[in-house]
Amino acid sequence: MSDLLVRHLLPIFNGELMVATPSHARELLAEMGIASAQSAVMQSLNTMVAEIAKTDISILITGESGTGKEVYARWIHRISGLADAPFKKANCAALDAGRLLAEIAQSLRTDGTRGVRTQTLFLDAVDELDLSCQRVLLSLLSDNEQKASSEGMAVRFISATSCELEKEIEAGRFRQELYFRINGVILRLPPLRERREDVPALLEYFLAKHASELKKQVPVMDGHTLELLTAYHWPGNVRELENIAKKMVALGDPTVVLGDLHAAPMTLPGSAEPRRFSPLKAAARAASRRTETELILQALERNRWNRKRAARELQISYKSLLYKIKQIGVQESGAEGRNIR
Repeated sequence: MSDLLVRHLLPIFNGELMVATPSHARELLAEMGIASAQSAVMQSLNTMVAEIAKTDISILITGESGTGKEVYARWIHRISGLADAPFKKANCAALDAGRLLAEIAQSLRTDGTRGVRTQTLFLDAVDELDLSCQRVLLSLLSDNEQKASSEGMAVRFISATSCELEKEIEAGRFRQELYFRINGVILRLPPLRERREDVPALLEYFLAKHASELKKQVPVMDGHTLELLTAYHWPGNVRELENIAKKMVALGDPTVVLGDLHAAPMTLPGSAEPRRFSPLKAAARAASRRTETELILQALERNRWNRKRAARELQISYKSLLYKIKQIGVQESGAEGRNIR
């Protein structure tokens, strides 16, 4: 990796994300170039990743296709202290119940060392599992939690989906109890059109990356071309941006590739910004968060704020419940009652 890429990507790391040696830094940055971010929303997300990566809590990564869910899963694995342990990816769209059982059962085999988390299992497209597979996975997740309490965490689960699981639950296609198990913390990756300020930095990274791979010069980008690319709506998100950058390097002329962009309204400087998302979608996401908060609060009240009993009732781990309580801002208010901030 060139010094340019290392210099360009280092700002995404803060204190605890920095690694020990320059060579290790280059290796990590090469894998995580997609996380390069200038926007406030992505810097906030990266800060959150730095905090949760060090725990063994289950993580659910959501986002449109091409937003970088697998990259973030691998990043979490690398900075969690498991960099030398296996990272296994299970493509849920291609697994039946028997294969899923075999895949995870193999991952649950530990080396007999107490107190050591042995690996990370990435469940890609978890929404694609049929109900029988979901039943198998739910059972294995329960076994993994029991093993964690006695022998140390055998597997760190990270799941990813491009759809809204809450709607899948309502439609009867996804088990609610499994949803509570896998979403200890939810990382929502925004589409590229909602963080356009990241386009120039990502484009610079991908141009340098593919110029190095193809042994070609980095194309010179004029201001007008960069303006058009920043204004583009990017339906394929970061994956589409990388493909465009690779074509630019291969052809040596950025302007030739502009014809490959799908026709769509663009947001140019000084113009009114088009609507970026449906208000109905935003309302659905907000309603889902409110419903989850209400379920948690009701369980806490029913159990007189005994968090362990509430976690068992919700069928999530105790650590997951503590994180959710922190996320929604619940705090105790003396012996007389409880308040919500």
